[in-house]
Amino acid sequence: MSARPKILVTQRIHQEVQQRLAVHGDIDMNPGSDPWPQSEVTRRAAPSTALMGFMTDQIDSALLTAAPHLKVVACALKGYDNYDIPACTQAGVWVSIVPDLLTEPTAELAIGLAISLARHVRQGDAYVRSGAFNGWRTHFYGTGLHGSVAAVVGLGQVGSAIVNRLSGFGCSQVLGVDPAAVLSGVEIVSLDTAVRSADFLFVAAPLTPNSRYLIGQKQLHQAKAGQLIINVGRGSVVDESEVTQALKKGQIGGYAADVFECEDWQLTDRPRRISPELLALDNTVFTPHIGSAVQNVRLAIEHSAADNIIAVLQGRSPPNAINQPRQIETKSFSGEFSINS
Repeated sequence: MSARPKILVTQRIHQEVQQRLAVHGDIDMNPGSDPWPQSEVTRRAAPSTALMGFMTDQIDSALLTAAPHLKVVACALKGYDNYDIPACTQAGVWVSIVPDLLTEPTAELAIGLAISLARHVRQGDAYVRSGAFNGWRTHFYGTGLHGSVAAVVGLGQVGSAIVNRLSGFGCSQVLGVDPAAVLSGVEIVSLDTAVRSADFLFVAAPLTPNSRYLIGQKQLHQAKAGQLIINVGRGSVVDESEVTQALKKGQIGGYAADVFECEDWQLTDRPRRISPELLALDNTVFTPHIGSAVQNVRLAIEHSAADNIIAVLQGRSPPNAINQPRQIETKSFSGEFSINS
């Protein structure tokens, strides 16, 4: 009888997902909340047939060389910029993602961040907790979405979901920056026009070689006075250093983010932490990359990634594959081999 496949899971997952995977192989799972270092992931990947990967992982040629039995990398995420897809394809390894489960909660958080920033929720909360509050006063005046001009940079699934939510807030105008998109109720404009016009600028663009620092010095210098920028796309789409200076100079009104440059592991020159100077600024709101951190959503994401692993272990193509290896040899639980080409 052949050996059972080994399934590497680099972050802790729900018990019911573990039980599903355990039917098909032996699980090696990170039991804690801190990610393993790359060297540890590579070491544990060596005997693995399948790997469930997360935001903090980097799948590169060195790992693939060390893991000759690997047949599938199932990403429990949508954005896969830390994963070398051509290298996986060349190595005969399937890569799958979770294409849409993260969309709705991330769009909800984007609106929440915008309101928190515009209405000084962070400062108001601190004031109440300080014990100083003893009734209504004329302070903490902010701004609202109603009657404002909102612009969304990147009209993929998340950007489109943000647009849908903005429709209920009575914005005077909704602009979109994405030349390939056509959305009802959205005026497609250039990035420069959006930056000059928007009271709220939502950034929902993925990180690509062309989108790094899409919001940088030039855009911040021409931003509409008091503009609030909300980033839920990728950290490095916005130049955090330039945002810091723009906030200090009063060129923009505030910055909120759920994503940060230090997370973009594939960029070797990325900062290793968020600048203390940026963190010290009062007109900011930050959350620790919790766009999809809704209990039932995270469970569904894990099940979706497990579906892709199980498919390959059973000799089938993963349902959410983003590559097509030229030749994949997968070993089913019964020990039989099948070839997909």
